[in-house]
Amino acid sequence: MEYTELKQRLADVIHQNELVTATISQPRLKSNDLRRIKLKPVLLKGEYHIQFEYQFERVMKHKNLTSDEAVIELEELLETFRQGQFQLKASELHFQLSKKFKVTFKERETAVKQVQLSHNREKQYVLPLDEPVPFLIRLGVQSEDGKVKRQKYDKFKQINRFLEFIEDSIKHLPTDRTVRILDFGSGKSYLTFALYHFLHEMKGYDVHITGLDLKKEVIEECAGIARDLGYERLEFLVGDINEFEGETAVDMVVTLHACDVATDMALARAVRWGAKVILSVPCCQKELNRQLEAPSLDVMLQHGLIKERFAALATDSIRAELLGLVGYEAQLLEFIDMEHTPKNILIRAYLTNREATDEARARYVAFKTLLNATPFLEGQLSDRLVLTDPQDVK
Repeated sequence: MEYTELKQRLADVIHQNELVTATISQPRLKSNDLRRIKLKPVLLKGEYHIQFEYQFERVMKHKNLTSDEAVIELEELLETFRQGQFQLKASELHFQLSKKFKVTFKERETAVKQVQLSHNREKQYVLPLDEPVPFLIRLGVQSEDGKVKRQKYDKFKQINRFLEFIEDSIKHLPTDRTVRILDFGSGKSYLTFALYHFLHEMKGYDVHITGLDLKKEVIEECAGIARDLGYERLEFLVGDINEFEGETAVDMVVTLHACDVATDMALARAVRWGAKVILSVPCCQKELNRQLEAPSLDVMLQHGLIKERFAALATDSIRAELLGLVGYEAQLLEFIDMEHTPKNILIRAYLTNREATDEARARYVAFKTLLNATPFLEGQLSDRLVLTDPQDVK
């Protein structure tokens, strides 16, 4: 098959509504931050579209395109990516492109597959609707018959969204020993109980989970609930993030809504423990806001509200970047819909032990120099960081 024939075949797939799902991968340039693109058909306001999910190293973005727009986008992607896997209604096809755009193409017939086009189809939750879950009943999210209480439906959605992140992270956890997990600032512990139920009760993992919080009365209540539920490998302790000394190695660290630099302290502890998975939802990012002095950004920063929001976004971007510089693959993801809370960014990081490039180090230095700031987390990780002057990178 020639290159022009491949483009025509893919155009036919789109225009004839054959697509079920597809993945475009293997960027031609190693410097390309865009790693892969996933495609699926969706129905928006009664019109057929193709949804493109762009998976960058640290973030994901979505775009819904008409058939004609999707064909143009596909042709552009073929210029920068070398492989595609397409699941069609009655076949599947795979192609690879050489450096000189020589095509290796295979297509084989398969059983006929149905396509779900509804963009707003009923959500499939990790914890199914209308099925009793002991910890949800005990915490007042469900009634005894398993019905989610109307006033707790947002909490039910939040719990399930959190478990989706946990489900994606399972492959990074050990299977030959007890999985050690710490939840800093566990509070009322909806998500701590969810974590235990999902990993131990549903997936059968051998876990030991500790919820840590400063409020003694909350910790005592949660410990009592854990005893009532028979959650023997779930404990709750009174303590501070920066003073906890109970472990030398941890597999997963969770920190949700730890205020300001408490998030940085938790991230730094996770790095020192060699945590394989980090899940963090920051809160009240004030530290960078106090330092910001960037005249070139005064068009934005002269407005207090914008400065506050910019500082929060810059803080979380810096946190992800620093985790990348010390051997993690970090992403910033939407935790729950913005309509429920503005504090909806989740930092998800997986330990890869991949050494950072000079370009990545220089990029970080250039950004913090622009802001004229020294982030708190940088100081916490200073013994593990090697920073590169942008002038030394050509």
